Amino acid sequence: MKRIVTLLLLSAAIGSISARADEGMWMIHAIDQALEKKMQERGLELSANEIYNSDVPGAGVSDAIVSLGFSCSASVISDQGLVITNHHCAYGDIHALSTPEKNYLEEGFWAFRADEEKHLKGKSAYFLKRVYDVTEEVKKVKKDLEKQGKPSGLRRLSHIMETLYKQSSGLDAVLSSMWNGKKYYMALYEVYNDVRLVAAPPVSSAAFGGDIDNWEWPQHKCDFTMLRIYTSPDGKPAEYSPENIPMVPAKKLNISLEGYQPGDFVMVMGYPGSTNRYSSSFEANFKEQLAHPITNKLRGDQMAIIKEWMDKDPVIRLKYSDYYFTLSNMQEYFKGEEECLRRFDVVEEKSAKEAEYQKWIDESPTRKKQWGTLLNDMKTKYLAVEEPEADINYYRECIIRGTHLYRVASKVTAFRSGIIALNGLKAKRPAELTDGPDPAEEKICSEYRFRGTGKALDKLSSALLAEYDVFDTRVEKDLFRYAVRQYVTNVDPVFIGNYQKELLEKYAYDYDALVDALWEESFISDKSKVEAFLAEEHTVNEYLSDPIYRFITEVKVMPFNAAITEAEGPVSLTSLDQEYTHLSYEYNLAKGITMYPDANSTMRLTYGKVCSLEPRDGIVTGWKTTPAGILQKYDPDDYDFTLDQKQLDLYSAEDWGRWGFGEDGKDLYVNFLTDIDITGGNSGSAVMNRKGELIGLAFDGNKESLASDLWYTPDYSKGVCVDIRFVLWTLDKYAGMTRIIEELGL
Repeated sequence: MKRIVTLLLLSAAIGSISARADEGMWMIHAIDQALEKKMQERGLELSANEIYNSDVPGAGVSDAIVSLGFSCSASVISDQGLVITNHHCAYGDIHALSTPEKNYLEEGFWAFRADEEKHLKGKSAYFLKRVYDVTEEVKKVKKDLEKQGKPSGLRRLSHIMETLYKQSSGLDAVLSSMWNGKKYYMALYEVYNDVRLVAAPPVSSAAFGGDIDNWEWPQHKCDFTMLRIYTSPDGKPAEYSPENIPMVPAKKLNISLEGYQPGDFVMVMGYPGSTNRYSSSFEANFKEQLAHPITNKLRGDQMAIIKEWMDKDPVIRLKYSDYYFTLSNMQEYFKGEEECLRRFDVVEEKSAKEAEYQKWIDESPTRKKQWGTLLNDMKTKYLAVEEPEADINYYRECIIRGTHLYRVASKVTAFRSGIIALNGLKAKRPAELTDGPDPAEEKICSEYRFRGTGKALDKLSSALLAEYDVFDTRVEKDLFRYAVRQYVTNVDPVFIGNYQKELLEKYAYDYDALVDALWEESFISDKSKVEAFLAEEHTVNEYLSDPIYRFITEVKVMPFNAAITEAEGPVSLTSLDQEYTHLSYEYNLAKGITMYPDANSTMRLTYGKVCSLEPRDGIVTGWKTTPAGILQKYDPDDYDFTLDQKQLDLYSAEDWGRWGFGEDGKDLYVNFLTDIDITGGNSGSAVMNRKGELIGLAFDGNKESLASDLWYTPDYSKGVCVDIRFVLWTLDKYAGMTRIIEELGL
């Protein structure tokens, strides 16, 4: 999906569950009678135990909900381990399988036989088995560590606690901190690593409308992908093997073809990634006024450079499609968040809440001692770090991620270090170095994060050269030219290194001439030059003398950290932000206000209704879209709105078969709108009706919801969903995947 929001029920502070609209992503194990009752009043026909029941495997809907590596959500829909999620959740996987000769992004992927299903390397499916409140255990461990003078941060606590629970349960264990350490929960998962691609429509269907429709409503996307989970022959989780068999799940979701109407109850379960609703007005202001404007300007211009090349050359389009997809999604999100923070007066809303906090603090000597100056300290600190933070943003967006060359430079550094280590090994054990694998060489390669086969130096070379397979140096040259100009003209000169200054003066700040010279003189500006360089004998320091390498790596990074440290003083901004969250927590607890922790990739439930949207005064949109809208948007000259001939013919014929409804089966919905509270990580989440039956998949939010990471906006935060009947029609009529239709019992 994209990004939006999160929540949980704190049983110790139940209070009234009258949160605005149906705001909330509730932790799945914490559904109490009050929340159960409210959902049932809205139309839910299930009990809390039918949603989550850790004592009876397969009894709860949650047993059919899947996390795909904690980046997306999915659900099991057949007795043979068939899983459905969003297309964009598998976009990178499909891209990795594609070649110029067989481009599955453009053509779609359809496994008409079981042996055609393709293994997705690195894809894992997580099934939640149980959640424990381990707050007191964690506090005890933390106290013991502090007594011993040992580190007691979340990473150390997680290692200790997760190891303990993994050993005792035999399951994968993940510790999560809520409200910056006020509560801790341990989740146990069963993990399956053999996940295979079954079906994926072409991007002309799955991503119809492209960037233009991203975060918009109405939309017309068939954003789905089907995967299958495989197990060992005895039904247990296993690594990929041709001998593995389809998983027999404890629970599957039934598919409903009944449809829905405005006002109908809907429920979503998934793994929202992160939100920051307990942030201060100062942080919101920082994002609105400083961080987002920089990021949005730079990424927007970078996208324009890449898109110009992609439109020129289909080979470049394939090579950059996954990178551009990710870049576009995030840039649209941050741009929308900046606009919504301003439009919905989030800074002012949070400031008003902080005035209430301060009044409450002043009413108690104890609270005054703990938090009396907190808000003023935060205001002062955020103002102090604005300038160095702006410089850091330019460094990050231009030098680190502005081109792929930073990754190449990092590999060159590791290559040089690896050579030094290998030369040292050779001097000690020349007789033991052979053409075959050597344990000592393997250790060095592992240390420097290189993979491959054969001799260690071959591995190092292959790893460096492999970087060039994912980009085009012509595109990177344009991106590098833009990055150099933006960095030099926007950061404090103290952060420009001596080497950069020499070059800038030599070429009189002519950025075109400077970059042309670097490109000509550098061995890392082209793969063929890298290959030639590696074929020759060079001293280790010659690797680090490359002009592009030097320009990237000799930026004065240390002053960045020093500037932040100086601006922050003895108390870090991070610690103040943490204390602010604790203040919010204690205030809500004292006032009996129902709370939920920010999203953190734990399973959550959110609910709402099918609804329309009034995005602006005088503008009212509908609650669903139809294939007619696809034809209205169709433009053969615009890549984002093009269709293949078969799609065009099928949409024009309006033959919806058994998936149509209404008079003579002439109706078919494509997407529908709900007021569910979701965020990134919810992509692919099952949208269910009052009976817990699947009616669609959540895949996006609307632009008006994009302040929701920091502040929920009632009446504006919506979730965009694809109708399961449109998915089935695509499988049946467009793809001819009858074996899947039969597997689903339809």
